[in-house]
Amino acid sequence: MTIGFASRAAVSGCVLCAAGLLALAPAAATTGPGVDPGPRTTDAPASLLYRPGTHVRPRAGAPEVPDLSARSWLVADADTGAVLAAHDAHRRLPPASTLKTLFALTVMPALPSGIRHRVDPEELEGIGPGSSLVGVAENRTYRVSDLWNGVFLNSGNDAVHVLAALNGGWRATAERMEEKARALGARDTRVKSPDGYDAPGQVSSAFDLAVFGRTGLRSPEFAEYCARAEASFPARDGGSYPILNTNRLLTGADGVAPYRGLIGVKNGYTSHAGNTLVAAARRDGRTLVATVMNPRSDHGHAVYEEARALLDWGFEAAGRVHPVGSLDALRSAPPGGPEADAVGVSASRGDDTDDRRVWWTVTGAGLLGGAGVAVYLRLRWGPVPKD
Repeated sequence: MTIGFASRAAVSGCVLCAAGLLALAPAAATTGPGVDPGPRTTDAPASLLYRPGTHVRPRAGAPEVPDLSARSWLVADADTGAVLAAHDAHRRLPPASTLKTLFALTVMPALPSGIRHRVDPEELEGIGPGSSLVGVAENRTYRVSDLWNGVFLNSGNDAVHVLAALNGGWRATAERMEEKARALGARDTRVKSPDGYDAPGQVSSAFDLAVFGRTGLRSPEFAEYCARAEASFPARDGGSYPILNTNRLLTGADGVAPYRGLIGVKNGYTSHAGNTLVAAARRDGRTLVATVMNPRSDHGHAVYEEARALLDWGFEAAGRVHPVGSLDALRSAPPGGPEADAVGVSASRGDDTDDRRVWWTVTGAGLLGGAGVAVYLRLRWGPVPKD
C-alpha cells in the first residue's frame, strides 16, 4: 500500500508533535499524579482529602479556619460539591445515628409514604439496649410517613427496624445500604446495623456523611423530614403525642441557640461513636453542608457549636478559598483507591500556576508540531508557490 503525500505529511507532523509534547512534559508533570483529567466540580487535586490533617486553600482576605476538637470534620458547598475545608475527611469512625441518612436514601424510594402497616412483634426484636426509641408499638398500624418522622425527629431505632422489615429485612437492608454508598462514591462506609447502633466494623467518614446529606437534600421528601422540628406520632391508645427533633441546632433546645437558615440534616450519639452531626444551612442563595465527628471537647454541646463555627466560617469564606476537593466522590478518589496519594501538592496553594503551565504546554507543543510540518514540506517539495 502506498501512502500519499497528505498522509506522509500528517504522519510526520504527528511525530514532531509528539516530540514537542515529550520535550515539554516536565512542565505538565508538576500537576502531580492522581489528578483526574476529566471534568470536575473543583480544580483541587483529586487525592488531597485522603491526606491526614487540616486542608484549606485560602485566597487573600479569607477568614482563618476555626480550631475544632472533632476528630474529623468537613464543610462543603452543597450545590457545587466543592469542599471548602476539611480535617481527616476520610478517617473511618463510628457514625452513630448519622448513618440513618444512608438508611433513608436507600429505603425511602422503595416505600411510598402513604402505605399503612400493622407492626408484627417480630419486627421489634433485636433492638439494641439503650437505643433511642420513638414508641412504635406492636400490633399497631402506622403510615410509613409516621415511621419516617420517628427516624428523623426522634432517631427511633424501633422505627428503623420496622422500615427495614418492609424493605426485605435487616441484613438485606444493610447490604443495600452499602451498595447505595458505593453507587454514590462513598467508599469509607461499612454497614453492620442500619440504625447506626454500635456494631463491630461499622464505620463511615466525614466525607461520606456529607455526601449522604447532600444527596438527601436533593430529595424533596428527605429534605422535608430532616428539616421538620416537630410532629405528632400515633400513640398506643389510638391518640397521638408530639415529638421534637433531637437536632438542637434546628430546635434551639437545651440552651443551644438555633442556627439561622438551618435545613437539617441528622445528629447522632453512641458511647462508642461519641457525638456526630451532619448539618446543612441555606443563606443568601447558598447552601452549605458540614459534618462533625466525635468532638473531644468537654463541652456538652460541642458537636453543635463546632458545626455552627464551621457553617459560619463557610458562609464567610465562600468565594475566598480554593476548593480542597469535591463531594462528587466518583471523580475525587485518586487512582489506586483511597490509599493512593498525590505527590508535591500544597494544601494551602491558591494560585493558578498549574493551569497556566498546562496551557503553555499544550500551546508550545502545537507550535512546535506545526513548525515541524512546515519544515518537512519545504524540504520535501521546495517553496510553496504564491497565488
